[in-house]
Amino acid sequence: MTGKVPSFSPGCTVSSALPGYVALCLVLQVHRLVSAQFTVTGPNRPIAASLDGEAVLPCHLFPRISAENMEVRWFRSQFSAIVHLYRYGQDQYGQQMPEYRGRTELLKDDITNGRVSLRIHDIRPSDDGQYTCFFKSNVFYEEALLELQVAGLGSAPAISVEGHQDGGIRVVCRSAGWYPKPEAQWRDLQGQLLPSASAKISQEANGLFQTEIAIVLTEESNQKVSCCVRNPRLNQERESEISIAELFFPRVSPWMVSLGVILVLLAVLIGLASYYFWRQHRAKDKLQAELRWRRAQIYAVDVTLAPDTANSWLLLSEDRKRVRHGDTRQDLPSSPQRFDTYPIVLSAEGFVSGRHYWEVEVGDKTRWTLGVCRESVRRKGEFTLTPGNGYWVVWLRGGRYKALTSPATPLPVNVRPSRVGIFLDYEAGEVSFYNGTDRSHLFTFTGTFSGKLHPYFSPGLNAGGTNAAPLIICPVPAQAGGNLGP
Repeated sequence: MTGKVPSFSPGCTVSSALPGYVALCLVLQVHRLVSAQFTVTGPNRPIAASLDGEAVLPCHLFPRISAENMEVRWFRSQFSAIVHLYRYGQDQYGQQMPEYRGRTELLKDDITNGRVSLRIHDIRPSDDGQYTCFFKSNVFYEEALLELQVAGLGSAPAISVEGHQDGGIRVVCRSAGWYPKPEAQWRDLQGQLLPSASAKISQEANGLFQTEIAIVLTEESNQKVSCCVRNPRLNQERESEISIAELFFPRVSPWMVSLGVILVLLAVLIGLASYYFWRQHRAKDKLQAELRWRRAQIYAVDVTLAPDTANSWLLLSEDRKRVRHGDTRQDLPSSPQRFDTYPIVLSAEGFVSGRHYWEVEVGDKTRWTLGVCRESVRRKGEFTLTPGNGYWVVWLRGGRYKALTSPATPLPVNVRPSRVGIFLDYEAGEVSFYNGTDRSHLFTFTGTFSGKLHPYFSPGLNAGGTNAAPLIICPVPAQAGGNLGP
């Protein structure tokens, strides 16, 4: 969609005595309109995004002209379906669609060169599809079409035996949490496709897909099969297999029935015994985790925030023990140490050896990122938080906890932590995270460290765009004993 808003100069008047003057005015007016034209360009291929992650939709003008005083709008199928609106030199949220409130951020660092990007947080299935990037000046407007492709891997297939059918054993495979619609198949040992007895793929209320596929195994057919569920967009799959013993197939002989009953009872007894030992093992693991946490506290250090590293959206307390995400960007001096794109701040203290422990109160916040990073990490522009880039961090997004390995590792958390402990063992190459609420171990990164490491903090916004409580560095016990690096 392109268009022009012509405005003729009041100084150009028609006069029968001055035809040359009129012609000159018309030429100047046409030149003025042409010079005000521009084109809008976006990516020439779809932008991929993972569920619960983030997506950045870039657009820029050609030629490179400032868009500070333009209207910049991202919308979906209709012009009024506003994802994000920038007008009169600031973001406008009054007309934004409810499903995007608190989840969008316009990156305007290069807006004077006609370059802007829209960041969408907490990606959902409903975010999948086309977006229009629209620029409008006083005399001209233009737009570009972008496509966002959302994808997510579901759970590992769960296979269960559900009785006899048609002289064989009915086996059902179930998996949930996929996007987009997955493909489900049964395969034999050689990888050949097997016909399924029934297949059903349905969409849940949250937009994710779940699949249920069944097969009937007979005594003459393959008794060891695998269930494979594949995401066609990611070209990735999850697979589980099962082997059905001959004794489970229908038999007329009474002794086979008796043997089957005995085996079932034996399986129940083994299951109960396994559950008992599992409970014992779990209690032992929990005790060991608490002991490791207690030992880590011996190395507690006093950590304070470094203002010269703080992103301009962050607000630090006077004692440099608290940090929260502000409502507006502050006008702070630019420096090589400051993070300019993501809401990150580091500690003033750095560690080059030894063991160090600190705790951070996260309260009821729904978004935060904590850990350590190298002093030499990239601080300008966009980057990914992975150990390969010098970041060892854990985050909370959309109610899910993840260690940002490559790829990310989901963390099973039974009790929501209101306080998180971080323990750095430099020589051992370990960064461990503890749940200060139930004293359990969350995750440990392992590797080899080099250079100075700094504690890392990113408070983030709560769901709905609210700033809520800050991240608070907890007081250091009197017996603190960590070693500070130079």
